[in-house]
Amino acid sequence: MSTTQLLIRGGHLIDPLRGLDAEGDIAIAGERIVAVGKPPEGFVPDQTLDARGLIVLPGLIDLCARLGEPGYEHEGMLETELNAALAGGVTRVVCSPDTDPVLDEPSLVEMLRWRARRLKRARVYPLGALTKGLKGERLSEMAELTRASCIGFSQADTPITDTKVLYSAMQYASTFGYKVWLRAQDASLSRGGIAASGAYAQRLGLSGVPAMAETVALHTLFELMRGTGCAVHVSKLSSAAGVALVRQAKAEGLPLTCDVSINNLMLTDLDIGYFDARARLDPPLRHSRDRDALRAALADGTIDALCSDHTPISADDKTQTFADAAPGATGLELLLSTALQFAADTRLPLVQALGCVGHRAAWAAGLPPAALEVGAAAECILFDPQAHWRATPDALQSQSRHTPLAELELPGRVRHAVIDGRVVWSAQPVANPA
Repeated sequence: MSTTQLLIRGGHLIDPLRGLDAEGDIAIAGERIVAVGKPPEGFVPDQTLDARGLIVLPGLIDLCARLGEPGYEHEGMLETELNAALAGGVTRVVCSPDTDPVLDEPSLVEMLRWRARRLKRARVYPLGALTKGLKGERLSEMAELTRASCIGFSQADTPITDTKVLYSAMQYASTFGYKVWLRAQDASLSRGGIAASGAYAQRLGLSGVPAMAETVALHTLFELMRGTGCAVHVSKLSSAAGVALVRQAKAEGLPLTCDVSINNLMLTDLDIGYFDARARLDPPLRHSRDRDALRAALADGTIDALCSDHTPISADDKTQTFADAAPGATGLELLLSTALQFAADTRLPLVQALGCVGHRAAWAAGLPPAALEVGAAAECILFDPQAHWRATPDALQSQSRHTPLAELELPGRVRHAVIDGRVVWSAQPVANPA
């Protein structure tokens, strides 16, 4: 069978890993890139994408997304959410284990992976449950879950209250080289809180979650890392005080990576407005000094990656009072645009800023990064940097369309996504051939 050849012509090529920032073409044969800059002599494409005016970028990786399966098919079908991922430039999705049933059995992980492969959309990389049922009592079968393709182990947003259990889990994970993904959240200090502690929450009469709920958990976690040598990824860092502790831990040499959600990077507690349930999130939106510290840490590499924290929420569960609304927001389609806005706000060059949704995120997950180089797997996106849009419900593809970022005008719209040399998603008809 002949190899299909694809030409991406006339694009602005950006590869943060290689420091590439230039105009040119990309020639693809089969699943691999065979030329960058100009096509090889005699290259005859079966399909051509006109990339003039577009940026060509390695596919993004999202380190925290819930895909609605297994168990919540009515809230977010896998196909819909993976299409939403591609619309946001995300070609690889790390899936949280807090599904129903929880991803603590190899058969559930294998079924999720099989369904994702069959759809031939964005790739899915599951995290297995660190403890059975995420109950924080008994360790899951980490070896079996690893053989079923789990890339790490997580408690999602459910903290382990028994420190001895967490210590045992980290000991076991360290022994076999598994990475543990944890939210830094003290269960007692955060209990009952629905907004960041401070003057604004007090004015609204909302129970608060103090920043020390994060820092106390980080102190405990870092002490356990010192005792076990376990590699840890801290998910959804949210406070300036937390950033300072992470910076110290990395300087000490602890095997630590971390991410921040698009919501905490862009918004503050004032964006709750008059009890806007779209801003009911976990972790909660914090103060402007926290947002500024998170941005600075993402820019200097203290925070490794930006994640969407995509959480499909049904309309019934979201359109309630602020206190009763389910926490979470859609985010997959917003990851690229938020990264572009972050670059603009911090005045970072794109080739530097986009690393937080590219190779830096891949390294944090223990995955090989996508790249625009000869011999690499053909996995890239084409987006229009001049397009601006608002994430209103009718502009989103996810079955969950609630986001506090809907009021912002955001840059960048994906036009095409390519995985393994195939155009798997397009916002418009594909020219074929040139």
